[in-house]
Amino acid sequence: MKISRLIPVVLFVAVLLFVYWLYALPTVNSQPISQSPESIARGEYLLAAGGCVSCHISDDGDLSGGLALESEFGTFYAPNITPDMETGIGGWSGEDFLLAMQHGRKSGGGFYFPAFPYRSYAGVTDEDVLDIAAYLMAQEPVNKTVPAHDTPPWLSQWLMPGWNVMANILQGSAQEVSVSDGNDTDLATLERGAYLVRNLGHCGECHTPRNALGIMNLSREFAGGPFEDGTIEAIDGNALANWTEDDFSFFLFLGMKPDEEFVGGKMEPVIEHNTSKLTEADQQAMAAFFKSLAVD
Repeated sequence: MKISRLIPVVLFVAVLLFVYWLYALPTVNSQPISQSPESIARGEYLLAAGGCVSCHISDDGDLSGGLALESEFGTFYAPNITPDMETGIGGWSGEDFLLAMQHGRKSGGGFYFPAFPYRSYAGVTDEDVLDIAAYLMAQEPVNKTVPAHDTPPWLSQWLMPGWNVMANILQGSAQEVSVSDGNDTDLATLERGAYLVRNLGHCGECHTPRNALGIMNLSREFAGGPFEDGTIEAIDGNALANWTEDDFSFFLFLGMKPDEEFVGGKMEPVIEHNTSKLTEADQQAMAAFFKSLAVD
């Protein structure tokens, strides 16, 4: 067979392999969800650290969702994450939780939109994901159907593989701010703070600028981002130059700034349901991480 006849075949196979690579489910550890009181208690704490409550809490105080997240790409509704078999996550396995949180994938092969911050959660450990699962599965199920996402006709979940590849390329080439041990804070504290801020707390999802495709610009990490009712404040080294670590730690606990004004807007429920629930050590770790960011 002539080489010229082989070229289309090779290209066709290459395209098939590329498509398979894009859409295939990632391999994750298949682990059971613990029912131990220790895992459930730890999961409750991690749920607060992960910012889950402020988005998924309903008007009735449960985790049946419904919060509308408006963006230039449409309106996304936080889903029901109670263990209801019909409208929630009652049938989820440990593998389902790992696929969703670390990869933005549904067990049936579908994709979540990045309004669900799976790209930040990708750095969350398996143990922490499964402990969150343990807590959620121990809650009372609530039968509640939230509205479907209201997105433009052209925006489909099946575009997400390509979007993720572009995000990997663009963010991989960015000069992401690293954790530095060039101050008086021990490295373990800075690493804990970075984990809470960048991964579990996913602070950059709101506080980092994005390009026209909605991909975070990590070269300007925490420099402020757009939102439906204005601009989210910057929380990078420049913005926090006049804050002390104690200022920021107290802010995470009570929501009060150094000028003695209290935070409002979208950050208020984050303080109430999430950061105020953290231990003082974790609040201090987050503060230490933010204060370690270089000022230009």
